[in-house]
Amino acid sequence: MAIAVAQSRAVLGIDAPRVTVEVHLGGGLPSLSVVGLPNTAVREARDRVRSALANSGFDFPSRRITVSLAPADLPKDGARFDLAIALGILAASRQIPRQALTGHTFAAELGLSGELRPVNAILPVALQCARSADPLIVAESNGAEASLAGGAVYPAAHLLDVCRHLTGEARLSPAKRSTPVAMPIGRDLVEVIGQRRPRRTLEIAAAGGHSLLLKGPPGSGKSLLAETLPGLLPPMADDEAMESAAIHSLVDGNDDPTRLTRRPFRSPHHSASPTALTGGGNRPRPGEISLAHHGVLFLDELPEFPRQALETLREPLETGEIRIARANRRMRFPARFQLIAAMNPCPCGFLGDQTHECRCTPAQIQRYQQRISGPLLDRIDMAVEVPRLPPDELTDQSPGECSKTVARRVAAARDRQMRRDSCPAARLAGQRLRRQCRLDGDGRRVMEDATRRFGLSARGWHRTLRVARTIADLDDRDAIQASHLLEAIGYRQPIKP
Repeated sequence: MAIAVAQSRAVLGIDAPRVTVEVHLGGGLPSLSVVGLPNTAVREARDRVRSALANSGFDFPSRRITVSLAPADLPKDGARFDLAIALGILAASRQIPRQALTGHTFAAELGLSGELRPVNAILPVALQCARSADPLIVAESNGAEASLAGGAVYPAAHLLDVCRHLTGEARLSPAKRSTPVAMPIGRDLVEVIGQRRPRRTLEIAAAGGHSLLLKGPPGSGKSLLAETLPGLLPPMADDEAMESAAIHSLVDGNDDPTRLTRRPFRSPHHSASPTALTGGGNRPRPGEISLAHHGVLFLDELPEFPRQALETLREPLETGEIRIARANRRMRFPARFQLIAAMNPCPCGFLGDQTHECRCTPAQIQRYQQRISGPLLDRIDMAVEVPRLPPDELTDQSPGECSKTVARRVAAARDRQMRRDSCPAARLAGQRLRRQCRLDGDGRRVMEDATRRFGLSARGWHRTLRVARTIADLDDRDAIQASHLLEAIGYRQPIKP
């Protein structure tokens, strides 16, 4: 029976399900057909494979060739199956041994000359192969990225090199896992002049992974404060770095090796559409919230974003993922990001400013502030006013704390949370929240009074407790005290527009 089987992998979100490439040589008029929900790029593999085999010195069978990509109900796209199809044809026609394909996974595009070309989203494929202990053969340009997964990766330049490797004539050299060099992260907190309370709020947000809203007039330093946050956050764990790199691989490959050493910082323009933020399209791709996974999503000029785009953030802020449904597929992209937003108090930006007169009418101010819905604001843990600096502070040359100093306190608090709860305080829920945020009599009275006075919702109550838990961890306290609760409540009040 003239049939051969090779293995490859598709890409579905950040998952890489196995695809079995079956090749059958039958009777009838010479032809090559591909079945199994291939898109145009996959169907065009017929011409690429035919030319690659001929230009590599192989015989292209004058038979009816059927290529089946299983499972048949999984959509296939891209040129990542070219190499597996070509090797399947060679094995089915007995130009290479069929058993040579066993145990390997192939993912590479073929040029007309037989050269191997890189494909996007190779890291999710490499991660799945590493988990299943399958050797992966890729194009040379994909070798460094694929090696980050830690599995057996064999880069090759040409189809002939792959065939010699499989037959034992000349073995390919395995790719060595590269170690990225750490690079400076973001702006340094020492650049921030004054702003004692916003600096304190930023430290708490970094320690507990809390979302933060910065409100103040133009030029007060809101954007600068947000850009210093990545330098305060602890380094990513290995699994977090791999997850983040896998998402970026879907979009543009992992051509920046320093990406594994720093948390993402995404700052989309306020004209971004809902699809740009959450992801989607005919071929769903991750959006900004997924590209910020395990990092920071900074939304400057928050009320200027389309209302529909902002509302799409509500679910990911709670669940840490975004699900995209299309007619023929469903995809899941992780979106465990830390939201930092900035806004002016009014359209002109000078409401409450002591040096500039606000030109906005009450109706304009109300419409501006109502662009942000109550449910979205309720999901923001903290807010702080960032006032315009007075002249004496602007001329003060004494430097404040640098990012390294603050980062050490943040790391100690975050380490305390991870050892105790295996997650930052912002993600405490259920029994863990009740256990770690247990209040004494004074604490209960403080929270009950705050709820009556400020109308805290159940979500606002829980988020206040999480912030208080972080403040206690920064204070190296096992129990939440009334002072921690009072500070947390103070950061919650500016949230309401």
